[in-house]
Amino acid sequence: MYALFEDAGKFQTGRILSEADSSAQIELESGKRLKVKAAHVLLKFDKPSPADLVREAQALSATIELDLAWEFAPEDDFDFADLAREYFSTQATLTEQTAALFRLFEAPHYFRRAGKGRFKKATAEVIAQALAGIEKKKQIQAQIDSWAAELAQGACPAPIQSQLYKILFKPDKNAPEYKAVVEAARATQTAPLALLQKAGAINSAYQFHWQRFLFDNFPKGTGFPNLQAPAIADELPLAHVQAYSIDDSQTTEIDDALSVQGLGTGIVTLGIHIAAPALALKPGDAIDQLGRNRLSTVYMPGYKITMLPDDVVQRYTLQEGRDCPAVSLYVSFDEATLILQSTQTRVERVPIAANLRHDQLDAIVTEAWLNDASFMHVAGVVEPAMPRAQLAFLFRLAQHLKAQREVVRGKPENFNRPDYNFRLVGNDGAPRDPKSGLAPTGEEQVQISIRQRGAPLDLMVAEAMILANSTWGNWMAELGVPGIYRSQASLLPGVKVRMGTKALPHAGIGVPSYAWSTSPLRRYTDLVNQWQIIACAKHGSTAALAAPFKPKDTELFSIISAFDGAYGAYNAYQNGMERFWTLQYLKQHRITELSATVFKVFPGQAPMARADDLPLVLPVLGGNDLPRGARIQLRLSAIDDISLDISGHLLHILEANAPSSTEQAEMTDDEDDSAAGPIALAMDVNEPTTMQGSAV
Repeated sequence: MYALFEDAGKFQTGRILSEADSSAQIELESGKRLKVKAAHVLLKFDKPSPADLVREAQALSATIELDLAWEFAPEDDFDFADLAREYFSTQATLTEQTAALFRLFEAPHYFRRAGKGRFKKATAEVIAQALAGIEKKKQIQAQIDSWAAELAQGACPAPIQSQLYKILFKPDKNAPEYKAVVEAARATQTAPLALLQKAGAINSAYQFHWQRFLFDNFPKGTGFPNLQAPAIADELPLAHVQAYSIDDSQTTEIDDALSVQGLGTGIVTLGIHIAAPALALKPGDAIDQLGRNRLSTVYMPGYKITMLPDDVVQRYTLQEGRDCPAVSLYVSFDEATLILQSTQTRVERVPIAANLRHDQLDAIVTEAWLNDASFMHVAGVVEPAMPRAQLAFLFRLAQHLKAQREVVRGKPENFNRPDYNFRLVGNDGAPRDPKSGLAPTGEEQVQISIRQRGAPLDLMVAEAMILANSTWGNWMAELGVPGIYRSQASLLPGVKVRMGTKALPHAGIGVPSYAWSTSPLRRYTDLVNQWQIIACAKHGSTAALAAPFKPKDTELFSIISAFDGAYGAYNAYQNGMERFWTLQYLKQHRITELSATVFKVFPGQAPMARADDLPLVLPVLGGNDLPRGARIQLRLSAIDDISLDISGHLLHILEANAPSSTEQAEMTDDEDDSAAGPIALAMDVNEPTTMQGSAV
């Protein structure tokens, strides 16, 4: 005796070995034995064989017309055998009953299940809706098949082109556009990114990276609403100083300037003057909301996306020839010993004598020129507007401040690696100016120049900003005014810089606390801290009551969280675009070989090396046994502009000397450097993409 029974939504057949009142022991054709509840046994039969019954019933089931079966079916719930007798004949055979069971089971839009082997027919309205849904699914599947065929043939349908970045990085996996790409990739055995490139959906590597960044971070575009920058209402005293800013020529948001007073008197006062948009902007106003949404200016070679609208920036920037509202920190030092004597913060108007540009002056303001008053440049060299004696004092002070911090750090800061400047040259042959507002196309000629970190002008500004950020951070903490701080518990490997509201030490810089406050036109955290610092300057010991953000204010934690995410994404994009333009530089100058230094090694894997004369990190193939610090000559692989991937094949070793312990430590500081690799897509070509399931 055989039985047909239902098990976990599937029909199975087997030989009945034994039966009880509530169950039966059944042996499947495979030899497996199951204990089946009596209620799950739908048919018992002696012949034909189970395999023959299933085969014949499946063939017959396909001939049953659902509309006709629905007409014949009783209005109340019914057994599959009842339908077989209505549809075929009152003497319905075992095969006909089984065929009716299979057909009922696979047509839930006509018949819903009402128990084991029992069904109830759906209403005409439900059937109409279900059939419409099935037809719609067929049409969508036909569209998917058509789009997939186009992609396979090397053409990209417009709907897929318009949703390219959504499909790749934030897909709706039920969308037909996504399913078409997956089906085409699977059918052609081609990776989705390569498939779309071949189909013409990606015809510019630069635009691919740019549009992907905008899709992730600026889905509504980078434009600003038309807002009027409010005037500063405070009556501010005029500072009796001449201040000078020192920035790159491409800088339009001039946040900081320096002044020096009292040379030759025994006490010299350094003035650190910071643009003061916080005097006009208020937390929660329309312009503040723009800043809070963007959180930082985004930098990239040849272009930038500013945190605030340009007319707002120009209203508060420290423009030369103007008396600009500023928050000033005055720090007095003993002229001979450079021992700090006092600090004072003022809110005032500061005369900006000149906007100096270090890229134009680095070759002039050298250590020799600063340290030797008799040193003269060749005729025709134009010296900076800031007096030489003031610059010389700033350089001496910067070296002193740096040395003090290094005592706290426990080791010197590493300035052995240079910074690189990128300039893009347009079709007219002129370097592209970020102020023009014209985004690069990716076809520009790129110029890469070296600016050594720790150059005199760079050091002067860096140390002054560290002094201001640390002094103001300490001051806010003393007055009980919360701020946004950056801290690092130690210099041990893996200990990261973190942001928070507590004034904790920053081991990497070597200061007791550090609150970003010197770039309020470019970073939202600095604008927030400037509001707090102004409250300290105006209210002193009662500042905690007057400051916009109170202790344990949840808004500060929200700002920190949002800023961390945005700032990380912006920096990653800047790094990626610098790598993109470095790869273009290699191609434009037909560079096929270069020298590099190994800075990271892995057991049994390709080590990582840094190019000696370009901002490029890449894996070394064929050099698994190279030591850290080895200088090597590499032959470059082909360049992938989409993944930004490149590797170097070891040609020969230039120098194999092991680095000193100090150099080893400096290399450890670079552990986060890595080469770009394959882009992670939010796609899975192994997922099923056909239209499945019922519409009801």
